[in-house]
Amino acid sequence: MSITLTEQDETTLRIAAYGAVTLLASVGATDKPHKIAKNGSLALASATGLVGHVLAEHPEGKDLAGRSAAEIADRVLPALTAAMGLLTKQDPAEADNFRRTVLVAVEAAQAHQSKAGPVMAEMTRKIAEALDAV
Repeated sequence: MSITLTEQDETTLRIAAYGAVTLLASVGATDKPHKIAKNGSLALASATGLVGHVLAEHPEGKDLAGRSAAEIADRVLPALTAAMGLLTKQDPAEADNFRRTVLVAVEAAQAHQSKAGPVMAEMTRKIAEALDAV
């Protein structure tokens, strides 16, 4: 199946995916947020297929650093749902690829955490919920 994404669609995918990692880094601030962001971003950059091609270009100028976790969540969680919606309409397999890619990045972001606190666990749940909302 052929899929066509507009520049805005691609921006939505990047904000959703990289934003999910940024959100985890913002709530994991006491346990090396740079490492959380780096691990998650590496997982996103390693994606394959159409999703991989889109995520290979990091969202320049769309950086969410310095914002509160609430502000990031208000932008990222709807973007995750929107990304799944637009991919599901065009190619359910690519939607599944995007979902798996984001969940792998979330897992990678948490890989070296000394312990997953309740806030990190709650954000992970909200990310998964946003991906499954479609």
